[in-house]
Amino acid sequence: MSYCLHSESHLDAGPIYVRENGKLHVVNQGAGGIQNVTPKARPFSLFSRSFSVELCMNREDDRARRQRTDHFIFTYTKEGNLRYSAKSLFSLVLAYISDNVDHVDSLIGFPEQIAEKLFSAAEARQKFTEPVTGLRALQKFTEAYGSLVLCSLCLRNRYLVISEKLEEIKSFRELTCLDLSCCKLGDEHELLEHLTKEALSSVKRLLLKDNSLSDAGLRRMTAPVRVLKKGLENLLVLDLSCNPKITDVGIGYLLSFKKLNCLDISGTGLKDVDAVIKRLQMQIGLVHSKVPLKEFDHSNCKTEGWAEQTVLQWEQAVMEAMKPQDNLRSRVATLQFYGKTHRIEEVVKCTLVEPETKASGNLQFYKENVQNCHLPSKKEVAGSHELKNNKKRALAEQETERTSKQKHLCLTVEDWDLLNTY
Repeated sequence: MSYCLHSESHLDAGPIYVRENGKLHVVNQGAGGIQNVTPKARPFSLFSRSFSVELCMNREDDRARRQRTDHFIFTYTKEGNLRYSAKSLFSLVLAYISDNVDHVDSLIGFPEQIAEKLFSAAEARQKFTEPVTGLRALQKFTEAYGSLVLCSLCLRNRYLVISEKLEEIKSFRELTCLDLSCCKLGDEHELLEHLTKEALSSVKRLLLKDNSLSDAGLRRMTAPVRVLKKGLENLLVLDLSCNPKITDVGIGYLLSFKKLNCLDISGTGLKDVDAVIKRLQMQIGLVHSKVPLKEFDHSNCKTEGWAEQTVLQWEQAVMEAMKPQDNLRSRVATLQFYGKTHRIEEVVKCTLVEPETKASGNLQFYKENVQNCHLPSKKEVAGSHELKNNKKRALAEQETERTSKQKHLCLTVEDWDLLNTY
C-alpha cells in the first residue's frame, strides 16, 4: 500500500488520500480511520482567485482609425470581390500636410503645381472653414500665390458671408474684380477701408451698387489716390449706381481716377446732371452712353481661382446656421395651426433694376478711344431690334386695318350720325 500526501499550506494539511488495490480512499484524519467512499474531485483551476482578465478593445480615436484606413484604396473586382491597394507615398504625404497646413511656416518658393494639389486636398477636408486654423491656413496660400488663389471675387447680396468671414476675405491679394453689390455696407464698413490698402491696388473692376454710400464714403475711398497716388489707382470700371446719398460733391472725388474707362452713377442723388456730364467729359474724358453698357452686366463677374469652392463652403455654412432649429419647428406649426402669424426673417434679395435708376435715367459713361468698353449689352441690342420690329409690325397692322375698314365699311351719312349718338 502506497500513500500520496499533498499539502496546500502548513496550517491546514487537508485530506490524506490512500491508494489500495487500485482504488483511492480518503483517510479521515480526525477519526484516524479510512473511508472507502470515493471523494468528489475538486474543480481544476489554471489561475488563482486573485487573477482577473481585462478585454482590451481598440481605444484609438476615429481620426487615427481614419488615417490608417486612408492608406488604402478599396475597389471591387468583376467577380464582386473586395480588393485593396496601397496609396502612393505622395498621396500619403499630401494628406498629412493638408491636415496640418496651418502649422506650415511658409509656402513661398514652393512649386505652384504641388501647391494647387495641396490646396485642393485641404479644401476637401474643409480646413478653410474652421474658425481659427482656417484663417492661418488660407494666409499661407494667399501670401505665396496671390491671384492664383483668387483673381475674381463675387459677393453680390452675400452680406452675411462678409460679416462672418471678413478676415478671410481681407486675406485675398491681387484681386482684379470685386463685386460687392447689394450688400448695404455703408461708409464706415471695414471692408471699404480695406479697399484702399496696397493688397487690393490691383483691382480693375469694382462694383459697389446699392451699398448705402454717400459723399463721405467716396472721399474716404479716394483719399489714397488723391493724396498719395496709391490705392485704387488701376481702377478701370466702377459701379456706384443705386446710392441715392451720392451727390455732385461726391462725383468730384472720382476725378482722381485717371485710368477710369467706365462709370455708372445711375440712381444717385445728383442735382445738376448736365453739369456733371460736362465735368466728367472735360476732366477725365468720359462720355455719356445712351444705351446700357455690357461692362455693368453683373453676370460677367464670377468667383474664379483655387478658392472658388472655399467661398461656396462659407456660404453653405452661413445658410446652415440660418436654418431654424428642430425644437422651434413644433412651435411654428402650433402657431400656424391656431392662426397666429409667425415672423420669419428672410434674406433681402437685391433687385438689379431699382426705381431710382428708372427715375434718374441711365447715367453710364465710357471712353471713346477704349475698345470693347462702350458697346451695349447683347440683351439691349436684341431688345432694341425686337422693339423696332414690333413697332413696324404694329404700324403695318394698323395700316391694313384702316384700309380694310375703308373698303368694307362703306357707311352713309345717316349711319355715321347714328353711331355718333352712342
